[in-house]
Amino acid sequence: MKTNLITQEGFDKLNKELNYLWREYRPEITKKVAWAASLGDRSDNADYKENKRLLRQIDSRVRFLRKRIEAVKVVEYSPQQDGKVFFGAWVEIENDDGEKKIFKIVGPDEIYGRNDYISIDAPMARALLKKEVDDEAVVKTPNGEQVWYVNKISYQAPKADNG
Repeated sequence: MKTNLITQEGFDKLNKELNYLWREYRPEITKKVAWAASLGDRSDNADYKENKRLLRQIDSRVRFLRKRIEAVKVVEYSPQQDGKVFFGAWVEIENDDGEKKIFKIVGPDEIYGRNDYISIDAPMARALLKKEVDDEAVVKTPNGEQVWYVNKISYQAPKADNG
């Protein structure tokens, strides 16, 4: 089951996508469908069929986004979170082999297209919740348990390495 939490950034992104689809992309495709339909026989009209298919996809995504936007709860940062891992935290972890990972814990709607975000529903995120720097988190994986150590916790995006 998906958690209905989202960051403000993620919420804004969903709204932006909905507005683009509804106010720009859909009207553009609707014009193409009308143009293709005006050419007559629709049974052999590839433009008509393709744009009708696109219109169905857009409408499906719009319905999904509208329902999802109503269902999610935006979680704002609170100073009480400092020093512990909670929703919206950037976390740097390391294992005994020296392998490091840095990621942000976000809602399931926000992880697509980002390899530095993980869902709050992921086993790694669940294992890290409420941990502090130098705590160890045991993550249950299909290959057994893995131990990770918390190096850093921040609620600001990490600075890019310029060196």
